[in-house]
Amino acid sequence: MYELKVVTGFAAAHQLKMVGKKCENLHGHNWKIEVCIAGEHLNNAGVLIDFGELKQYVSEIMARLDHKFLNELDYFHDDNPPSSENIARYIADALQSMINNSDVKVARVTSWESENACATYIVT
Repeated sequence: MYELKVVTGFAAAHQLKMVGKKCENLHGHNWKIEVCIAGEHLNNAGVLIDFGELKQYVSEIMARLDHKFLNELDYFHDDNPPSSENIARYIADALQSMINNSDVKVARVTSWESENACATYIVT
């Protein structure tokens, strides 16, 4: 099994409800995002997927999130709030839909909302 990782980030605001006093206020983060994809077979060039292609997909997803109020995006609503957990899942789902190779799967996405707090969505 091969695994590739790219690291990127975006800045955005969100507001969470029912989680605690401070997080219920409108606030923002500079999220650090780690995306891992996996597969068992390399292509004819000897790579799982070209890093340039992977980075382009991830960049397109980051553009959807960067400098946005995440609560206003269609994906995030009352029963799917823009928590770090749901942000990681959103990125994983969006990326998988962009990859045109059934042998390459998103393995996990980690969403760091600070230097010492993150959530990881592991695709099963």
